[in-house]
Amino acid sequence: MRWERQRVGSGDQAIPGLIQTVVSPAPEFAGVTFHEVRARSVLNRVPSGSRMPFGWTVNPYRGCSHACTYCFARNSHTYLDFDAGRDFDNQVVVKVNAAEVLDKQVRSAKWQHEHVAMGTNTDPYQRAEGRYRLMPGIIRSLAASGTPFSILTKGTVLARDLPLLASAAEDVSVGIGVSIALLDRDLQQTLEPGTPSPQARLDLVRKVREAGLPCGVFVAPVLPGLTDSVDQLDALLAAVADAGATGVTVLALHLRPGTREWFAAWLRRERPELLARYRELYGDGSYADRRYRRRLATRVGPLVRRHGLGPHTRQELGTDEVGWPDGSLPSGAPKPALVDPEQLTLL
Repeated sequence: MRWERQRVGSGDQAIPGLIQTVVSPAPEFAGVTFHEVRARSVLNRVPSGSRMPFGWTVNPYRGCSHACTYCFARNSHTYLDFDAGRDFDNQVVVKVNAAEVLDKQVRSAKWQHEHVAMGTNTDPYQRAEGRYRLMPGIIRSLAASGTPFSILTKGTVLARDLPLLASAAEDVSVGIGVSIALLDRDLQQTLEPGTPSPQARLDLVRKVREAGLPCGVFVAPVLPGLTDSVDQLDALLAAVADAGATGVTVLALHLRPGTREWFAAWLRRERPELLARYRELYGDGSYADRRYRRRLATRVGPLVRRHGLGPHTRQELGTDEVGWPDGSLPSGAPKPALVDPEQLTLL
């Protein structure tokens, strides 16, 4: 593997910028290898053909110790000569100079202060952030340059930066989204073993709201046969509403290459009785059958209204887009931000 030839002093620069590999001795990072790199750029332009409602992203980490079995970003790790399975979970690339490089980029006369989205590939508040503390510098750079931004996370490390985020929101639009897919603790521990508990994430929503910031919740992904019953969705949306969320977006599971194979292995191991159903719903594609998504939308809409969870607001998402979670999207209205429109169950 090319990475193993890139240690300090090796002289081999097949991958520019790699400075060292660190295996953490801390018990909470057992089995995780951190690859520390010096990035030349951290602002990533979204391809012009994308339907995403934002043009730029920042990802201080590649790979994610959340280890979510269903994570759509798994295949991106293969670009680094890692695999999309176990390597994605325990080979984490850290851009140690991310804040420094971003500060220079957003202070450039060429920068147009467009919205920057974080958490669109891997989580900026995964556990590694507790060690590397990259996000405070990133937040300060964006706010000082007048750049609006949004963060989507499962990581409760974000609570550390709430005073900083509240301060930034005085100068720029700041959007916070917390991803909570389910309440079942046993299922959560096998599907997303490295994440904070669902209750901890609900508590994070409360803390964000207490800090005076809007906070949307992404009920994502909804897993056919596992988390999509009326009772399960009703309980989750009730908890989300009780936590004070200012909006909700509900997304069905999608299975891109890399993720598809890893999740299928989990199904064979944990829930083999569902394999036939998933083959029927997904076939050879990445997205659930349209009829399933329509059924899910019909199921979710009344629950969203029951719990008083309105659409995401523009301020909450940090863009000019407004998401409508209950199926009442008027003709011509924009699609919700921070998500791939092809995933939407409610349009």
